[in-house]
Amino acid sequence: MNVSYRWLRALVPSLELSATQVAERLASLGAPADEVTRIGDGLRDIVIARVRAVQRHPNADRLSLCEVDAGNGVLQVVCGAPNVAADTFYPFAPVGASLPGGLQIKQAKIRGTESQGMICSAAELGLGRDNAGVLELRGEFTPGTSFVEAVDLDDVRLLLDIGPNRGDLLSHYGIARELVGEQQIELADDPTIGFAQATNDGKAANIGVRIEDTNACWRYIGVAIEDVTVGPSPAWLMARLRAIGARPINNVVDVTNFVLHELGQPLHAFDLKLLGGEQIIVRRARRGERLTTLDGVERALQDDMLVIADGEKASAIAGVMGGQDSEVSEQTTRVLLECALFEPRQVRRTRTALGLSTDASYRFERGVDPDMMPRAVRRAITLIQEVAGGRIAGATDVYPAPLENPTVPLRTRRVERVLGVRMDADKLEALLEPIGFRISGGGELLDVTVPGHRRTDVTREADLIEEVARRHGYDAFPTELLPFRPSAVPDDAVALLEDELRTLLTGRGFLEARTAAFAPETEGDVALLLPLSSAESRLRRALLPGLLRRAEYNFNRGVRNVRLFEIGTAFAPGPDGRPTESTRLAAVFTGLREPPHWTGTAQPYDIWDLKGLAGEVAHLLGGANPVVAGHLSTDTIDAPAWVGEIFGLEFVLPAEGITRGRTQFRALPSYPAIEQDMALLIPEALASEAVEKSVREAAGALLENVEPFDLYRGKGIPEGTRSIAYRLRFRAPDRTLTDAEADSAVKRILARLKEEHGVERRG
Repeated sequence: MNVSYRWLRALVPSLELSATQVAERLASLGAPADEVTRIGDGLRDIVIARVRAVQRHPNADRLSLCEVDAGNGVLQVVCGAPNVAADTFYPFAPVGASLPGGLQIKQAKIRGTESQGMICSAAELGLGRDNAGVLELRGEFTPGTSFVEAVDLDDVRLLLDIGPNRGDLLSHYGIARELVGEQQIELADDPTIGFAQATNDGKAANIGVRIEDTNACWRYIGVAIEDVTVGPSPAWLMARLRAIGARPINNVVDVTNFVLHELGQPLHAFDLKLLGGEQIIVRRARRGERLTTLDGVERALQDDMLVIADGEKASAIAGVMGGQDSEVSEQTTRVLLECALFEPRQVRRTRTALGLSTDASYRFERGVDPDMMPRAVRRAITLIQEVAGGRIAGATDVYPAPLENPTVPLRTRRVERVLGVRMDADKLEALLEPIGFRISGGGELLDVTVPGHRRTDVTREADLIEEVARRHGYDAFPTELLPFRPSAVPDDAVALLEDELRTLLTGRGFLEARTAAFAPETEGDVALLLPLSSAESRLRRALLPGLLRRAEYNFNRGVRNVRLFEIGTAFAPGPDGRPTESTRLAAVFTGLREPPHWTGTAQPYDIWDLKGLAGEVAHLLGGANPVVAGHLSTDTIDAPAWVGEIFGLEFVLPAEGITRGRTQFRALPSYPAIEQDMALLIPEALASEAVEKSVREAAGALLENVEPFDLYRGKGIPEGTRSIAYRLRFRAPDRTLTDAEADSAVKRILARLKEEHGVERRG
């Protein structure tokens, strides 16, 4: 967001910080400045010029040949802008001048005709993005005077990076409040306006307002102003708007833009005479309804969009942009000033569907302050009467269900535990009340009333503690390490499971990949309403196809050994039309098991590697089965001939994770152990896991550990069997174990193995 330093100083005359210091202070408060630019510094060469006459270029239909008075005689200038007109003032760069981008103006011959300078657009001067035409200056000027001085542009612009949760900072008032608190902000005296409270089906003060969808429009204030004179804005108003990169239009519209940037409340002005029935209906768009917006584009409206309609048709897209049919022009004498409060998600859906972002929608999406609305209306009326005259003919405030500011409890001991600094109620009040919070109660439990401008993002105690830290200053906290007690709350089971899976796979040489959730039509069942590209118009149903494309990327760069895994989300159509999500683990691998120099005979991966990996993953997941595991086809990717077999697997992770027992401390044993070895003849068809299970069950509590240490097949043992030697360790926790006790346990083990599996001890 662009902020004018002079505008801030007008709101806070006592502000003693320079523009650079303001930027530093805002950065410490969470709103860093990406740029601090002196607007006038790059415009010192620009002067005011008057175009005396305009004729078509003799050798180009789209160029004009202008006679320009820049204070030192008449110059001939070639101009390509469609809006250049005679008897009009423009910013002019004479030969030798430099523009903010570094362009130096030289005398040139354009299509065979000499051009002695350049008539400039707002974009070329760094005053906005409008490059469709040259910047027309309203009012009377003396040709040759400094452009910076004539339009009062000796200012500093700060480009602030405002977070999506801080809609309260999208205004000069909000920035001033962060810097100095509400008490030091000075606004002009507001006029006394009586707002007639109108019901949704009634009429007050000769203005009919009806809200049909109170879930999408929470409040609507309308003020009728008659006998206005629409024309150019005064120089101070145009200077304020130009300083933040906005384009002046006319005095009434400029006031609405001024209040938006000053107080953060979007306003809209209708030509009251052009509203059918001179009434306002806030409703959903009708099927097939169309509206030409102020940018001249005819737009097809969907029936879930909210519109501001008159008695006959839609006149504006609620929260986004007004309509051309009710636009305020120089013929307007009666104005309806709108100040509304729209549900943020409704505005976001409409703006996204139309692909139309405006200053108003940007603020409505982030939430505007309900408590600021009457003040914004009064401020706008004051300015309209100052710059365009007029009288108030009626004012209506439709507010079916007034929003209440929430109250959040705040514990002083909790603040101390989280921040490590003791703060009593007086200290907390001194930090929070200047920015609008109201504190009641005392002692260790406070009730904090959240102001309207923070009601969307301060909803719990943790948010308040964050505000306290921000206002106290992150650099003011002590740097020494304070005592810390780990929380008794168990760690998140899902995060722990994902960490275990990452440890497993990275330990096997895999690298984690992050792929987009968007997929082509062949790989997804859930269609995107507004896809970023037609090639990826769906949400993926699985992770493996994306990983396979990452493998293809590596193949195309000569990489033969690929091991990739991803933990991400897959989507499927839900029963209510909304997609369902599942978190999954997928892995793809191909090439050699290990580098050739490790053994000299490195072997490629085979299906047994896949089986082993799938088994390890399943063990971590509590015995889950894979969605898919096996040899992957390379038909859908560009795989060179030298690529070996590609293996992949994909598992659905448990939504609640896996809760495992906590690791407990146990002291090292103080009594000695007895170890015994035994070799067993085990049938080839019998799994060793079953043998070990029987050994543990038969041995009882004295068996501390059992592990195999030798495997033999061949001469001297019966065909169809194998010999596995186990080492058994016995120990008693409270005494020294005797050999007789260990021998007795071994006898029980051998008897159990013989009975259950036919396994005998090898002689």
